[in-house]
Amino acid sequence: MTNNVADHHPGNSVAEGNHEGDFGCSMVELRNLMELRSAEAVARLNDSYGSVQNVCKRLKTSPVEGLSGNPTDLEKRRQVFGQNFIPPKKAKTFLQLVWEALQDVTLIILEIAAIVSLGLSFYHPPGGDNELCGQSAGGVEDEGESQAGWIEGAAILFSVIIVVLVTAFNDWSKEKQFRGLQSRIEQEQKFTVIRKGQVIQIPVAEIVVGDIAQIKYGDLLPADGILIQGNDLKIDESSLTGESDQVKKSLEKDPMLLSGTHVMEGSGRMVVTAVGINSQTGIIFTLLGAGEGDEEKKVKKAKTQDGVALEIQPLKSQEGVENEEKEKKKVKVPKKEKSVLQGKLTRLAVQIGKAGLIMSAITVIILVLYFVIDTFGVQRRPWLAECTPIYIQYFVKFFIIGVTVLVVAVPEGLPLAVTISLAYSVKKMMKDNNLVRHLDACETMGNATAICSDKTGTLTMNRMTVVQAYVGDTHYRQIPDPEAILPKTLDLIVNGVSINSAYTSKILPPEKEGGLPRQVGNKTECALLGFVLDLKQDYQAVRNEVPEEKLYKVYTFNSVRKSMSTVLKNSNGGFRMYSKGASEIILRKCTKILDKNGDPRVFKVKDRDEMVKKVIEPMACHGLRTICLAFRDFPADAEPDWDSENEILSDLTCIAVVGIEDPVRPEVPDAILKCQRAGITVRMVTGDNINTARAIATKCGILLPGEDFLCLEGKEFNRLIRNEKGEVEQEQLDKIWPKLRVLARSSPTDKHTLVKGIIDSTIGDQRQVVAVTGDGTNDGPALKKADVGFAMGIAGTDVAKEASDIILTDDNFTSIVKAVMWGRNVYDSISKFLQFQLTVNVVAVIVAFTGACITQDSPLKAVQMLWVNLIMDTFASLALATEPPCESLLLRKPYGRNKPLISRTMMKNILGHAVYQLAIIFTLLFAGERFFDIDSGRNAPLHSPPTEHYTIVFNTFVMMQLFNEINARKIHGERNVFEAIYRNPIFCSVVLGTFAAQILIVEFGGKPFSCSGLTLSQWFWCIFIGVGELLWGQLICTVPTSHLKFLKEAGHGITKEEIPEEELPEDVDEIDHAEMELRRGQILWFRGLNRIQTQMDVVYTFQTGASSLQGALRRQPSIVSQHHDVKNVSSPTHVALSSVNSTPTTSAVAAAAASPPAGNQSGECVP
Repeated sequence: MTNNVADHHPGNSVAEGNHEGDFGCSMVELRNLMELRSAEAVARLNDSYGSVQNVCKRLKTSPVEGLSGNPTDLEKRRQVFGQNFIPPKKAKTFLQLVWEALQDVTLIILEIAAIVSLGLSFYHPPGGDNELCGQSAGGVEDEGESQAGWIEGAAILFSVIIVVLVTAFNDWSKEKQFRGLQSRIEQEQKFTVIRKGQVIQIPVAEIVVGDIAQIKYGDLLPADGILIQGNDLKIDESSLTGESDQVKKSLEKDPMLLSGTHVMEGSGRMVVTAVGINSQTGIIFTLLGAGEGDEEKKVKKAKTQDGVALEIQPLKSQEGVENEEKEKKKVKVPKKEKSVLQGKLTRLAVQIGKAGLIMSAITVIILVLYFVIDTFGVQRRPWLAECTPIYIQYFVKFFIIGVTVLVVAVPEGLPLAVTISLAYSVKKMMKDNNLVRHLDACETMGNATAICSDKTGTLTMNRMTVVQAYVGDTHYRQIPDPEAILPKTLDLIVNGVSINSAYTSKILPPEKEGGLPRQVGNKTECALLGFVLDLKQDYQAVRNEVPEEKLYKVYTFNSVRKSMSTVLKNSNGGFRMYSKGASEIILRKCTKILDKNGDPRVFKVKDRDEMVKKVIEPMACHGLRTICLAFRDFPADAEPDWDSENEILSDLTCIAVVGIEDPVRPEVPDAILKCQRAGITVRMVTGDNINTARAIATKCGILLPGEDFLCLEGKEFNRLIRNEKGEVEQEQLDKIWPKLRVLARSSPTDKHTLVKGIIDSTIGDQRQVVAVTGDGTNDGPALKKADVGFAMGIAGTDVAKEASDIILTDDNFTSIVKAVMWGRNVYDSISKFLQFQLTVNVVAVIVAFTGACITQDSPLKAVQMLWVNLIMDTFASLALATEPPCESLLLRKPYGRNKPLISRTMMKNILGHAVYQLAIIFTLLFAGERFFDIDSGRNAPLHSPPTEHYTIVFNTFVMMQLFNEINARKIHGERNVFEAIYRNPIFCSVVLGTFAAQILIVEFGGKPFSCSGLTLSQWFWCIFIGVGELLWGQLICTVPTSHLKFLKEAGHGITKEEIPEEELPEDVDEIDHAEMELRRGQILWFRGLNRIQTQMDVVYTFQTGASSLQGALRRQPSIVSQHHDVKNVSSPTHVALSSVNSTPTTSAVAAAAASPPAGNQSGECVP
């Protein structure tokens, strides 16, 4: 097979591109051409255009020089053929988000209650003043006061509006941030094109039809094109065709390259023929409904191979909308949920919601019964028709009290706290060189127990330099003098390096004076090119003499070959092949070696072993990477069979072996030490020689002297973990991974096997959470499998970035440590908020409940409750969720999957503070009027003016919450709650702002807030009682948690025990425990649907504004059917999901489903 080279037409130079007049082919023609595949495409190309060269001619571009880069020409191309940009789906408008926030069940109940109460307050029946109606009209009501009945209803409506606006604004800013992030990821994506004969990198969006693009291993093709010249090119087209086999591309067989596909091997050049919405990927998006979503452009169908359907960012309201003519069904495919936190939160929220529902129901029942028995039983009054509205008004008041109890019980602020905390962290992590692609990765990282890191570029600087060489029987400990090497050997070295390396690898002059030369392209090749320059030779001259078109055949580097070879045709008809690669691999194929006279002599196995011992091992023990250069000549008589690679790559002659140094990054050993202190095991997985790997691991501190750890080579690793059939055995793997620290000479499959083995392992008390770094195309599977995948921003290929959760913009290991710190901080922030929120909830619910039962009226009015619960919580979530992380977070072990959100210490704090607050409030409620010498506010009739007594109760309650917010800053029982408070300006401003607002409400709130102004001394008492919270907090710290055995933890993750054994399928590959629970939970879930509708608000808020799933779901063999499987549930009934608010998290849904007897969806079973 000859190399696909097409001859050039020098006549078709750049100048031609400047002519006016249309191009030789229209957009539609090119579009139709690109829809063909393989033989058909070749036939059409030859019939309609003659050859690729003619396509270039018609597009007025040169296959060698590229476009002129003239702005008018580029603009014209954009007008004729379109831009390389797929328009994103329109963002939701603010009004849409407001509408979504209004769907919240609790808010709807409040709205209804408020409207009913408003309606009744305006209705004055004729017999309303009848004494027979009981004390309902009594009290000191003058005309003006009785007219003020509408205020409460209006105030509730007003506060609902505020809550809705806050929620909508939050969703809106989240969406905006996300789009910003997305566009940043897109701007960073550049592609190599040739313009004016210069190879330049331009942003993908600037590529135009007619550009000549250089493609190489690891690229994600940004546009459709036709191959002009290719070496050993293999493409993964699964994202378009679903075929997982790699497709070989060549001029004769299949020259069509499609956008959105991945280059898995080889390199080449193509002429761009379709961009943006006219490219194959663009056409699909247009079909999916006007370029759906910038994210989906990134979403690769390849995910389905992993058992994960289209992966959509979890915190983003974006549905894959399939436009069906008859019925438009909206389907939201959840990302396979790995987030530990969201699972725990959903379970907790559902539990709290249930408790609140029960409490509020009991409150209403008690109030109604008490009123009815008291009025009609004890006072024996008849039910008069004209009294009906007044009685109804009472019932509405009771209903409103019940709803407020529910409102207070449900932690509305929780989803907000999660969102704010994650969004804030993501924004700040940007500064720490972490570009987070999936929000939940940020929090999962805090639980990480293991990091499997690459060596090159992550632990080392990825600045390779040749420091030793073995040439002509001599081992040079530093770069040899060019004079010392024979000219013919030198010539072989220069040609072997210059020609047999990607022409995209080069060394450019330094950017700053006195800086190091810049290395562009493959760093190992750059080291070899640098070696040529050190030998005072010029590689560019050799490349100019042998341009890429003259290369006869190229075997490009890939992870299986671990070598690269290039064949040239000699003038006499023979061939010469240059090879380079890992020394132990190439030396095995060498039968000769050049001696000190530059002549080949026989190289036996014995010689090879000696050379390994004397040259390669010493180099490797210094942490050097050894590369062998070799060549082979083929005679002119018969052309060899280029496809039988093993025969071609044998009988080589070794020219030289070089040792390449890649120094360890100076900050890495410290970062690894931090990880080890934080209970995270760092493992190094590398393709390098085991000695090199061991040397570097020791320098980094991964291997500590005197400890019993394993360093294995990929082969040995596989031998130990696989059975005779070659299948991986988990028990064998479990014996190895806990001690394994270095895996050398590993293939990408080994990396995936290791990661999967650690994640699936059941030894140890909890499942491991694994983070993986990767940069190569072949790291994709391991990155996807890991709990958190880090891709390298600089050295990483597009494929790796695609599969990752976080992109390290500086390729540095220390950034991973920062990610761990931020992840733990997110977790702690949410715990802090929970500690604060639940104290408020417990106290408010008990006060409202007992107060209502004893005094027939909640001491905290509906509007006051809303102020405390919704507004203060919103701000508290802002304050506590934005605490900056500190180094001390890295001094504790990871929490793990089943550690509850609310630890016993936190439970102690919550209950302890609740006791203090309840004691104070009940004292004030039943004895406050005597203490302050004011009128009692108890048993006040309907519509009576607000009393000082109840205002003091409300004010004290708020003051206590305010000071307890400061206590909530610490969750591990630390004493100093003010520590570093000045580092968080948001916290300080929220506390002061809430205080100021409280003063305004009490002094000027009047009737709407049921407040009357207080004197200065009363204010001081309220504040004094509030400050008591801080002192009480110190007292609580003194009580050791270990003595309080009765305290329960809450908010567990899903533990292994809860999953029945027999339900574990054979292929547990990608199935999360949450999914298992789901199948069990389905039956329960329909049973419980209607009972739990009220809780939906909790679960709904996790959705981050996802729209409802309308209609039945389409059956497809993806995760969707596992998530919302509504096939016949154990009886032949047809189940339709009416308005199902789908949560974005599998585990969130499952968690709710798993807490019998009910799920968390609203919908009906229709027979």
